[in-house]
Amino acid sequence: MSPIVTVQEAVTAFEPWMEPTDAELDAIEQELPLILADVELVDAQIIALDRTPNELDARRIRRARNRVLTARRELANRTAGTSLPGGAA
Repeated sequence: MSPIVTVQEAVTAFEPWMEPTDAELDAIEQELPLILADVELVDAQIIALDRTPNELDARRIRRARNRVLTARRELANRTAGTSLPGGAA
């Protein structure tokens, strides 16, 4: 029996087209407060999964949700004033 092997290049992970562009990195940087707020909300929800949520857990989740909403609002207000290329004039 002969082994089955691929005939493609072994590694393509270092191709230049696979790296994020500067525009993509800038977009991630602008969304970073929202990403961190979402992570905080998920952390608060995970803590409450193992046990019956008490008042402290409910408060932690409520505050994390408020931070997510605030970050979303700030991101929406920040991007509402910018125009994207290719839009109608």
